[in-house]
Amino acid sequence: MNEPQKTPSFSWAHVAKIFKPSWYVEQMRGWALPSYLLLMFGFGFLISQTIANPITGMAIWTLAAALLGFTTTLAITNARPINGILGLVSALVYIGLALDAGNPADAVLQFVYIILLDLPVILMPSWSENVATRVRKLSEVKERGEKMTFAKTRTFFVLVFIISYIALYFFDVYVTHSPRPMIDAGAAAIGITGAVLTTLRFSEAYYMWFLQGIAQVVLWGVTAAQGDASLVLFFTYMLYMGNDLIAFFASPWFKKSMRIADHD
Repeated sequence: MNEPQKTPSFSWAHVAKIFKPSWYVEQMRGWALPSYLLLMFGFGFLISQTIANPITGMAIWTLAAALLGFTTTLAITNARPINGILGLVSALVYIGLALDAGNPADAVLQFVYIILLDLPVILMPSWSENVATRVRKLSEVKERGEKMTFAKTRTFFVLVFIISYIALYFFDVYVTHSPRPMIDAGAAAIGITGAVLTTLRFSEAYYMWFLQGIAQVVLWGVTAAQGDASLVLFFTYMLYMGNDLIAFFASPWFKKSMRIADHD
């Protein structure tokens, strides 16, 4: 039976780690080699795409969000709690970019990321310690001796997607009048479902992340084609999909042999 380690729900000492440079160095160690290679390629590619176009304030903010968000996804794949602070900063920037581009549902998605994925990791040790030992598939819940609840069933996550999509679609159409309500709401609903799966440490999260990557490529590709954003975010989400592939083949989310205690 695999019980999560019991730790305080909140700890100032845990929060204080984000102010120590040595903690960031430690968090970047021990990643899978493909993650390091993708990180270096992604940084080089995104920076080159940015400097190849006119440098504006919006271009700098877009690059910052792209680099931080990309690093965040790789950190999650490698079960490193550095994703909390990096994700928080990138999400705040993404919210501004999404609202400016006319994709309000994507802004809501980033807010959900902050609540479900970023703040718990930053504030509560129990969310970020030994993550690799707690990830599993939905089909492994019973064999691990866990108590079965509705939140651990596929039906629950289907409902999360349906409710999210309907709510965000009406929000886009009747409140914010988004020019792209179907793909904006769809991409966000997939992302919210993936975030809930990730929060509950289910490997199936990466199926949703991969689908969301496709949806976001479409969303930001259309947004750029309509003149409301640059192509940097379009390319960023293509890199996210590369990270998802790494998760499938070289991460504790899918390889049981890598599910050993990590170090916070």
